Amino acid sequence: MDDRAALLNQLKIDRRHDDPDDDESRPWLKWLIAAIVLALLGAGAYAMLKPPPGAPVTVATARPAASGGAAGGSLLDAAGYVVARRAATVSSKVTGLVTEVLIEEGSRVEANQIVARLDDTNIRATLEQSRAQLDSAKAQAAQVRVNVANAERDVARRKGLVEQKFISIAELDTATTTLDSLRASLITAERNVAVAARAVDVAQRSFDDTTVRAPFAGVITVKAAQVGEIVSPLSAGGGFTRTGIGTVVDMDSLEVEVDVNENFINRVKAGQPAIIKLNAYPDWSIPASVIAVIPTADRSKATVKVRVAFKERDDRVLPEMGARVSFLGDAPAAGAPAPVGVIVPVAAVLGSGDAGAVFLLKGDKVERRAVKLGARTGSDQTVIAGLNAGDRVVIGDLPKLKDGDPVRITAPGGG
Repeated sequence: MDDRAALLNQLKIDRRHDDPDDDESRPWLKWLIAAIVLALLGAGAYAMLKPPPGAPVTVATARPAASGGAAGGSLLDAAGYVVARRAATVSSKVTGLVTEVLIEEGSRVEANQIVARLDDTNIRATLEQSRAQLDSAKAQAAQVRVNVANAERDVARRKGLVEQKFISIAELDTATTTLDSLRASLITAERNVAVAARAVDVAQRSFDDTTVRAPFAGVITVKAAQVGEIVSPLSAGGGFTRTGIGTVVDMDSLEVEVDVNENFINRVKAGQPAIIKLNAYPDWSIPASVIAVIPTADRSKATVKVRVAFKERDDRVLPEMGARVSFLGDAPAAGAPAPVGVIVPVAAVLGSGDAGAVFLLKGDKVERRAVKLGARTGSDQTVIAGLNAGDRVVIGDLPKLKDGDPVRITAPGGG
């Protein structure tokens, strides 16, 4: 019985390798299904994360130009720095060893005030020698002067003796010649006195040069030398010789120098009112006026330098501070018509000078529009023609936009 069952089992057909639903018979099917699932998930994630079409921009609304006050609006803004028209590096006239320094940074000095002293040992000795030579020359001159007086008396006596025929005329001539010789020696002696006096004067000036004084009243901004260092009015090749004691600045001579683009220099003139705002005090408006427009341009920067004066002095204003100058127009006359145009952010305008362009928001696209530009004040640009109050302009990468491009608003713009 058992043998028959074994024979029947041998006759059965094994269909495990023929079943198409059997996963073990087709292992690649699992990988195919996994790949399809991943592709679907990736497509869904991309669809969810894909940014909407259009360039990112912000939007600003054009607002009417406000009426001017007592002064005209800004015609132009320019950046520059506070500079001192009167500043000097104080140095000695002679090379010497510093023995005393009487200044510190921030200290105020008056004109001719002593700021330092140099070693005067050698120069003092030269001065004393010159004085001694002067005394010697004066003594020699005095001696010759005595001899001249004695010779004059001798000549006078001999004249009387000649008249009385006690001596010959030859003896009188000899006395007269001696007198003339002594008088010539006196002139030489007096000239020697003058030369010695000049030598004393030169030595005295060299001695005075060992005392360094402030050339004018001001504030010390740099202390360059210390006691024990060598100072020289000439540049020495090494790093152990100073060329100055310190730097003094006349704070009353502070002004602002700005570079104005040559395309707008016709908006600036001497005497024009202006407002200065220091970067350190952005909320402080300082009245100012244009001193002069320097009559030359910088070809590398296409700018013209303009000097602007402070109308008010303040200790907060320091040299080399960054500043921004707004050049103002004339105050509006009584009964003058209200200003025309609208104001938009500077960042919403393309172009320079009097002509420019903006991009208006129309639905989800932009429309390029040419405009006529007016004055610029800070971050605001006045548009004289081409826009109306309430028009919405875009701010973004304007050079890459063109008429009809789609855009998407990323944040609300300024009003």
